Amino acid sequence: MTRDLVVTSLTPTLASGTGLRTYGVVAALARHRAVDVAYIVHGGDTPAPEYGALANVTMLPLPASRGLRRGLRYALARVRGVPPDLARGISPELAGSAGSAPRETRVIADGPVAAGALTELARRREVVYLAHNLESGFRGQGPALAEFERGVLRTFAESWMATHADQRGAAELAGPEVRTRYVPNVVDVRRIVPVEPSGEDVLLFVGDFTYAPNREGLRFLAEEVLPLVWQDRPTVRLLVVGRGVSDPPTDARIEVLGFVEDLRSAYDRAAAAVVPLLHGGGSPLKFVEALAYGLPVIASRHAAGLLEDATPNEHFLLAADSAEFARTVISLFEDAPSKRRLGAAGRALAERSYSIDALATLLTE
Repeated sequence: MTRDLVVTSLTPTLASGTGLRTYGVVAALARHRAVDVAYIVHGGDTPAPEYGALANVTMLPLPASRGLRRGLRYALARVRGVPPDLARGISPELAGSAGSAPRETRVIADGPVAAGALTELARRREVVYLAHNLESGFRGQGPALAEFERGVLRTFAESWMATHADQRGAAELAGPEVRTRYVPNVVDVRRIVPVEPSGEDVLLFVGDFTYAPNREGLRFLAEEVLPLVWQDRPTVRLLVVGRGVSDPPTDARIEVLGFVEDLRSAYDRAAAAVVPLLHGGGSPLKFVEALAYGLPVIASRHAAGLLEDATPNEHFLLAADSAEFARTVISLFEDAPSKRRLGAAGRALAERSYSIDALATLLTE
């Protein structure tokens, strides 16, 4: 059986969008071939247990180096143009694990830190870059990050982008000759049992709030959307699920639950999910997850543009600004048949386009 080697700079977990994207790709690849996952033990001692349930997957922990060796690797990465926040995550073990892989093994660098570690290897053999976003499109770190990302896109044999928009952005950044492939974010739809939209006036916003666009989206809801909703329907509540909410809204109708082990219990309490992103790249995994749970989804124009296979009013409801967002929330809560229809259509879309099974098929094409 042919093999893939996925090289990543963190212990693989499912606690963030980054971790969910990595898991989805590994699980899809493993449907057809053996996959080794070499990871630096950082951010957690052990991988998520879901990895242990995957057939054809072998986990290869790499202890991170410290001291002088790590410092030299950081200095070398900086000389090669890797931005400081990415260079700090580069361990020499990343390049070592990939460099010793047989030539017939396909090496995949998971994210920009791994790409920075494997750039020199990519000059000597074919290496795939698994992008999580078009990084220079939203991090705002100026020309240094753009120049680094341009070099990665031009050096790696192929870059796997989460959206067609990111593919277009990659071509604009690095030239039309760069090779990219559409590899969308997916969720394990088989493991998600749909819920029935609640009859309560409850909205749900799930996200990783260490990610700046999610924090911005929460402020947008709390300061611009919900005050308009409450003028007409003061009973509406918002559940906020996910790590990293350091400055929670003060209104008692906004309940911040933090990280929740059993996400289904949170979805079960809600009548609809919201995806209020105003900025950011990639395809929003929590948008896909909400569709898979069978909840109706209200999304901002920016979030809707990141999920290109979804059609407004068929699979979700689109809200262009705060006033329209508020009107859409109110009208949806008053229309139970629409909630059920949108939920069922969203679930069908998740199965068809954003499941591990769908990605496994896409990656064989």
